[in-house]
Amino acid sequence: MTIEDLPNSLYEAFARVGQALASPHRLRILNILAQSERSVEELASRLDQSMANTSTHLKVLKQARLVVGRREGKHVYYGLANEATRRVWLALRDLGLSELPEVRDLMHTYAEDPHNLSLLHTPELMARAERGEVIVLDLRGKREFEAGHVPGARSIPADELDQRLKELPTDRTIVAYCRGPYCVAAIQGVEKMRAAGFDAHRATDGILEWRAAGLPVEESDHAA
Repeated sequence: MTIEDLPNSLYEAFARVGQALASPHRLRILNILAQSERSVEELASRLDQSMANTSTHLKVLKQARLVVGRREGKHVYYGLANEATRRVWLALRDLGLSELPEVRDLMHTYAEDPHNLSLLHTPELMARAERGEVIVLDLRGKREFEAGHVPGARSIPADELDQRLKELPTDRTIVAYCRGPYCVAAIQGVEKMRAAGFDAHRATDGILEWRAAGLPVEESDHAA
């Protein structure tokens, strides 16, 4: 290759990354892996896809160096390749929200309400949490919570919320977060808590935004 060929070679490599991102299934995989490592079986179940299809999507993401795998026993667990991949996913997601009218319309219809809190990591909110006036509630699954959560947050997975509402105090504000602004579990979880009489609010960011702000993250000893 000559120096004159360098630009074409570089742009071809960049295009492979763009092609890897040009699939809603692969974007969902990135969003899941941004929370915690997952096996092919777990990803296929979450995506309601076959193992073969999920493996094909992972292969494309690996070829673009967006995800990496590690073997543990009979299973291979996949995660994001690095922090740059996490930032790319956040930038792509936020660009869609800011520039695509259909995304804004969907968010306005389903995710915007007066009980939202724009930022989880505001100094005032965290000061109230430290004083015990606010309960920060993580609605993600156990593995995601163990892989990293907001310091001091309580864990009640969204699919266990109905059975565990009695664990929450009724005399304090509850601020719930899940996997970010598009997470249906957080929207539905706050609706359930408010219907049960709790002063519940949804944070429109989550652990990805928390990490991106450079804030400390707690991990469980049982994290994969």
